[in-house]
Amino acid sequence: MSIAQQPNHNRPLVLKADTYRRMPWKNGGGETVEIAVFPPEADLATFGWRVSMATVASDGPFSVFPGIDRTLSILDGHGMELAIEGRAPVVLTQASRPLAFPADTPTSARLVSGAIVDLNVMTRRGQWAHQVEKRIVEGQHHLDAEGGVTMLLSLGNMRIDQGDHAVELGRLDCAMLEGVVLITSDMPTEAYLIRISAA
Repeated sequence: MSIAQQPNHNRPLVLKADTYRRMPWKNGGGETVEIAVFPPEADLATFGWRVSMATVASDGPFSVFPGIDRTLSILDGHGMELAIEGRAPVVLTQASRPLAFPADTPTSARLVSGAIVDLNVMTRRGQWAHQVEKRIVEGQHHLDAEGGVTMLLSLGNMRIDQGDHAVELGRLDCAMLEGVVLITSDMPTEAYLIRISAA
């Protein structure tokens, strides 16, 4: 995502799932699908914030990112048990709320039953902060996306209206929103609302 692709007050920007950038994990243990990153084209050592998905197919440690806060959500699969140093183990599933924890705390994962796909939101501590909220969209809902960066990752089909413009989201498409928008879905559809702000 480049600065030129930032949304404007007239039209939401849609990031299509088939255009996301793919790259190896920092620790070489798998592949990450990068949805958006800032600054544009930043690498794993220089990003201010990053939104990505990853397939986890085996048990093992997470990559360590010094000075980074992360929030993890399960998009597909039966879930995994996370062992975060200093905390009791926690099982994260599709039904769980997004889990926030420091990305520089040693963490390992054990799959519950088979591979999973997760959503990973990371921000550089002291520069940016973020919140991730799981929502069920059915019917029509207004959303205020004023201030900071607001993104909506859809797990199904929905429409976003902003002024005189409308865009369609399919599964795993992501919209970058600005201002007040109207979100419509004909059936209950899961989505993840990501808000990123300067710290």
